[in-house]
Amino acid sequence: MPAEAPTRMMPAVPDDAPRVIVARPSTGDKIFRGILRASGWSVFVITGLILLFLILRAAKAFHFMGLSFLTTSAWITQSPQHFGIAAILPFGIMIALIAMVIAVPTGIAIALYISEYAPASLRRPLVALIDLMAAIPSIIFGIWGLFFLEPRMIGLESWLGRHLGFYKPSPALPSNYANSTLIAGVVVSLMVIPIVTSLSRQVFSQAPQGEREGAYALGATRWGMIRTVVLPFGRAGVIGATMLGLGRALGETIAVTLIIVPSWHFTFNVLQSGSNSIASRIAVDFPSYPDAGSMGLSALMAAGLVLFSMTLIVNTLGAIVIGRSRSGQATG
Repeated sequence: MPAEAPTRMMPAVPDDAPRVIVARPSTGDKIFRGILRASGWSVFVITGLILLFLILRAAKAFHFMGLSFLTTSAWITQSPQHFGIAAILPFGIMIALIAMVIAVPTGIAIALYISEYAPASLRRPLVALIDLMAAIPSIIFGIWGLFFLEPRMIGLESWLGRHLGFYKPSPALPSNYANSTLIAGVVVSLMVIPIVTSLSRQVFSQAPQGEREGAYALGATRWGMIRTVVLPFGRAGVIGATMLGLGRALGETIAVTLIIVPSWHFTFNVLQSGSNSIASRIAVDFPSYPDAGSMGLSALMAAGLVLFSMTLIVNTLGAIVIGRSRSGQATG
């Protein structure tokens, strides 16, 4: 009998081996992706150019003052030149902190009401109202705070000064409480509330429905479900929203400029008349230095560089916290 031809062994291919599918993008897809990629990178390019511009313009002031620019309270840009941000930087931070103390709990409460308690017929108008509040120009808030809010807050500040010992001027005149850090912080808080509310509402609404129903099945009340499911799910998102709101508060300019009376002597008395901030100082002093190479303009650029760096760091940390959180991944 003739010998049988040897059979060729084929390699075993598992049934569940993944198939690599390669889709060739069309010309339109390539163009669209290129536009999106260029748009994304343009953000980094523009931010880098702004940072480079501030560094170059602030170099003269930093070279003249050195690190004492951060520890000097005076602002004398004419001869003899002696200037720094040791007074205006803490004032700006205090205004931002007062704004956050008011805006964060208020924004979270509004967000919880919209996402968990408000009826469907009321939810959409409230969301639209919050978005409209975010679109109001800051100068409108400043004018409202100067002519409406401030006269009504002087009585509250006077009561706080008399009964809680925050600030006891002698004599206790209304002018001692006007244009204070507290009033500026309250006005800025109204501009931060929409940011905290919008981001918090978004992360709260993304809480898993299965976990919500599971909490109800175990006998939880609505507040119990919110406390055990919604708030833990949105915790990182709320932290990120708070940091983004803080960046907004640190950079507020026009509203603060309209409210405060500039002061170069820092004090922790938030009820006392007189305050300051870097953004407000730039807005007020910038027209006074028409010469692009003057020391005064370089000093303003140096102050702007410090403020830009602070807000950039705060906003970047906020974006990182949101992106790495469970709620941020659900909304991304």
